[in-house]
Amino acid sequence: MIRKFLIERRSWIILFLCLQLLSLSMAYLDQDIPIGPLLYVTFISTIIFVIFLAIRYSRETRFYRSLEEWDPHLDLTELPPGSSPFEQIVQTHLYDQTERLRQEGTLNRSILEAEKDELLAWIHDVKTPLTAMQLMIERLDDQTAREQLTYEWLRIHLLLDRQLHQKRIPFMENDLFIEQVELKSLLSQEIRTLRPWCMRRGIGFDVDLEIREVLCDAKWLAFIVRQLLTNAVKYSESADIVITSYLHSERPVLEIRDNGRGIDPKDLPRIFDKGFTSTLVHNDPKATGMGLYLARRAAQPLHIRIKASSQPAEGTSMKLIFPTKNEFVQIRGM
Repeated sequence: MIRKFLIERRSWIILFLCLQLLSLSMAYLDQDIPIGPLLYVTFISTIIFVIFLAIRYSRETRFYRSLEEWDPHLDLTELPPGSSPFEQIVQTHLYDQTERLRQEGTLNRSILEAEKDELLAWIHDVKTPLTAMQLMIERLDDQTAREQLTYEWLRIHLLLDRQLHQKRIPFMENDLFIEQVELKSLLSQEIRTLRPWCMRRGIGFDVDLEIREVLCDAKWLAFIVRQLLTNAVKYSESADIVITSYLHSERPVLEIRDNGRGIDPKDLPRIFDKGFTSTLVHNDPKATGMGLYLARRAAQPLHIRIKASSQPAEGTSMKLIFPTKNEFVQIRGM
C-alpha cells in the first residue's frame, strides 16, 4: 500500500524535489545567497514534507485499505465511511452498484423460482396422461405393439422422474425423513419399473441381500438406486445384474454390479462430473452425463458414499456405502 501511495502522490514529491533543487541552484549561481542557511531550510522542509506524507498516508489510505481487504459481496457494512470527497464518491457508487446488483439478484431468484414451480407443476400434470396411457397400453391385444409402447412409455417416465428430482435436489434437506428402509421391497419396486426395458435387452437380476434394512430416506434412496440400475441396464445386454448387500467396516454396503462394456480407468475420476459421458465411446447418443451426477448430489445430504470400480469389457461395480447411525444426527428430519 505504501508503494501505491507514493506512486499516486509522485507528482507532489517531484514538485517538492524540483522546488528544493531550484532553491539550491539559485544559491549556487548567486554568490550573494548564503548556501548554509539554505541547506538548513531545505533539510527542515524535507523533514516536514516527510511527516506530512506520513500523516496523509495514514488518513488517505484508511478507506482504500479496508476496500482492498474487503471480501467482495453485497454486504457493505464492513467498509468504513469515506472521509474525503473522492472517497465519498467511490462509496456512493459502490452502494448504488451493490443495491442494483441486490435487486437484480432478487429478481432473478424470483424468476428462477417461478420457472421451477411451473416446471414442477407441468411434470405433475404430465403424469396424469402418462398414467392413463399406461392403462391403455396394458389393454392392447398386440403383444409386439404393447411391448414397444411400454418401452417408450418407460423412457418418458424415467426422463420426467429425473427432471423432477433434479429440480428438488437443491432443497432436498427440507424433505428428508430418515427411517429403516427395507431394501428388498425398494429393489423389487425399481426392478419391476424397469422390467419392460430389461426384457427387451435380455437382462435378469441376481439379488442376494445379507443386510435387509438400512437407515435412510426411502424416496431419495430409491432415486439413487434408480439411476444406478438405469445405467447398469443401459450398458448391459443379455446378462445378469448382480445386487448384493453386506456389512463392511461396520457400514452397510449395497453393491450393483453389471457385466456391460465397463468404464475406462482414466474416466473413473470424472464419471460423477456433470455432463461427462465417456472418452471410450464419446459419441454414444444414449449417454447424457446426468444420471451419476444426480445420484452423487442426492447421496451427499444422506451421507452416502458412492464408490465405482470398473474395467473395460468386464463390467462396472457401483457401491453405496451407508453411514453409521450416529452420523445421521447431522441430517434434519431425524
